[in-house]
Amino acid sequence: MEPGLPEDDVVGLQAALDAESADEAGGDDAAADGQDVGDLAADYIEELLDICDLDGDLEIEEAGDRVVVKVTGGDLRLLGAPETVGALQELTRLAVQTSTGGFAKLTLDIGGSRDTRSRQLGELVARAEKALLEGDAAYPLQPMSSYERKLVHDLAAERGLQSHSEGEGAGRHIVLTSA
Repeated sequence: MEPGLPEDDVVGLQAALDAESADEAGGDDAAADGQDVGDLAADYIEELLDICDLDGDLEIEEAGDRVVVKVTGGDLRLLGAPETVGALQELTRLAVQTSTGGFAKLTLDIGGSRDTRSRQLGELVARAEKALLEGDAAYPLQPMSSYERKLVHDLAAERGLQSHSEGEGAGRHIVLTSA
């Protein structure tokens, strides 16, 4: 168990989500709609913030078939690193899926972390484009999450670059080439 996160709090958090989900869904294991997913995810994150003694305001949005939970305000630097946001997103998604019995498409944004990471990836693609224009045949990037790879593929296409993914699992990465 992670220091600072007593097992009682983590177990209590999951139990509260399970009970709330059963109350709202009438005990039915059917997949939840976007509002249920957003509410359950926000409740999970709110409990996590309480356990960590952090302040934050939560906002739930729907973007197509995906629920976006944004956490703003307070000092969220502890949770805002890309790896941390990704891990918390996965834990939140799994908690919601456990509660609803259905697949949950959700994105977690802590303190504008998604916009910050998108800008960083844009700068990375710009550096790759420069290297390719200067004669490099290919520009391999470091491994990244599927969410980040999708952003890079889109950013590369906007700049007229070709992109493809290589590798498996945690080593999956993008290679950029000129069109």
